Amino acid sequence: MTTNWWRDAVIYQVYIRSLADGSGDGVGDIAGIRSRLPHFADLGVDALWITPWYPSPMADGGYDVADYRDIDPLFGSLDDAQRLIEEAHDAGLRVIIDLVPNHTSDQHPWFKDALSGHRRDRYVFREGRDGGPPNDWRSVFGGPAWTRVDDGTWYLHLFAPEQPDLNWDHPEVRAEFESIIRWWLDRGVDGFRIDVAHGLVKDPALPDLGADREDIAEPPRRADHPHWDREGVHEVYRSWRAISDSYAGERVFVAEAWVAKPERLANYVRPGELHTAFNFDFLRCSWHAGRLRAVIDSSLHALGAVGAPATWVLSNHDVVRHVTRYGRAQHTGPRHDPDEPVDLAVGLRRARAAVLLMLALPGSAYLYQGEELGLWEVEDLPVSVLQDPTWQRSGHTVRGRDGCRVPLPWSGDEPPFGFGGGGAWLPQPAEWAMLTAQSQKDDPGSMLNLYREALRIRRAHEAFGDGTMTWLDSPEGVLVFARDPGVICVVNLSADNFPIPDHRGVLLSSVPISGTVPPDAAVWLTV
Repeated sequence: MTTNWWRDAVIYQVYIRSLADGSGDGVGDIAGIRSRLPHFADLGVDALWITPWYPSPMADGGYDVADYRDIDPLFGSLDDAQRLIEEAHDAGLRVIIDLVPNHTSDQHPWFKDALSGHRRDRYVFREGRDGGPPNDWRSVFGGPAWTRVDDGTWYLHLFAPEQPDLNWDHPEVRAEFESIIRWWLDRGVDGFRIDVAHGLVKDPALPDLGADREDIAEPPRRADHPHWDREGVHEVYRSWRAISDSYAGERVFVAEAWVAKPERLANYVRPGELHTAFNFDFLRCSWHAGRLRAVIDSSLHALGAVGAPATWVLSNHDVVRHVTRYGRAQHTGPRHDPDEPVDLAVGLRRARAAVLLMLALPGSAYLYQGEELGLWEVEDLPVSVLQDPTWQRSGHTVRGRDGCRVPLPWSGDEPPFGFGGGGAWLPQPAEWAMLTAQSQKDDPGSMLNLYREALRIRRAHEAFGDGTMTWLDSPEGVLVFARDPGVICVVNLSADNFPIPDHRGVLLSSVPISGTVPPDAAVWLTV
């Protein structure tokens, strides 16, 4: 067994606005997280990753940070955060927080100074071109990536106009974030998830993207992209790793890096850089045995070549929940047309199999809050409640990510299902009454108990977690692999029943089985 906890940890993502509301204002908060620590401990995860809780105007759900050393009053106080860290540690849980280094809020003191004409070099300001922006770069949320200020110059924002990009060629920017990292490590956090880790460094020439400009929300295909996945980011991360290594307790970084291929992702987790990086190729992969096997192989090969573990994930706060993705005929990526029919029964069955596949693979895994309840994407939210900036920036043509951010159902028969006393900031479907944590707790066949049992076995059995795997012979549409010592995982993605291989016993299955593994099912066997 490894002594590096992060190499095989299972980490639970808390989208703070939507987990639990302790103050009664309809928005999730730190008090809500603290009230649900028993749920996380009982579930069997190793750590929590908490999305931004910093002071923010909330133009992008907190990813527009106005102060990196405080807590937004909407979520609580610094004292509340300190108590949460301590109580989580007492419950055997580590705490990872979000770090947003690519951009600040336009209400950050640095940007206010820049708008007044002082210290603009800490951001990316440029003169316009032919009466328009400096180049053709586009915002991830739609529209130009440039906004003009009163004196006629333009500033860069690869996301919303309220999120101006920092200039990472400036030494003060680098020194400030090193200070921020130390500040939170001194308060006991166990690590950071790095938002837009592939986006900090830009080509100083700011060249046009040309034909590539419409692909800004996708991993870059070109080798020398002017603002995604540039070599200069790695110097930054080497300096950060040196800081984390100077602290006791194995403090870690996980990168959100949308890159073209696993070999590029491996660059972020080379010795002396970051510890782990999300495997978005796995998340984006369709429910297809051959494609999944290819993604697993390429990921393990590329990351293993630099001595890093793979980090698997099925859903997060930026993509359609995988129950819904897997329930569509064209389940080929993380975003879908909501008009395409979805079979939630099929999606739920595949989701049960997918988590057994993911948790049997070598490395670590991230769970997105609510997936342990089998929640689906809420695609019929009224337009009056949509808050994702994509909705406005796209001219009301793209609904955005609110559908995967609907507050969790905890108990009761009607909304807000125990989320809090003041309702919920996004409306919950009435059908979620059958998916509350309370209703699933004592049902041995529930999704919640499948997750609990899978995590219990994964922690107890030495075959799981970090290590290697071996593919075994199987027909097309079926994945069979061994984890030593003595475990076989079978995932049937075909349309036919698959005879169970010779085995001593069944550790866990996604559906009841007898003699064969039915379609869209998975099983862990001892041999």
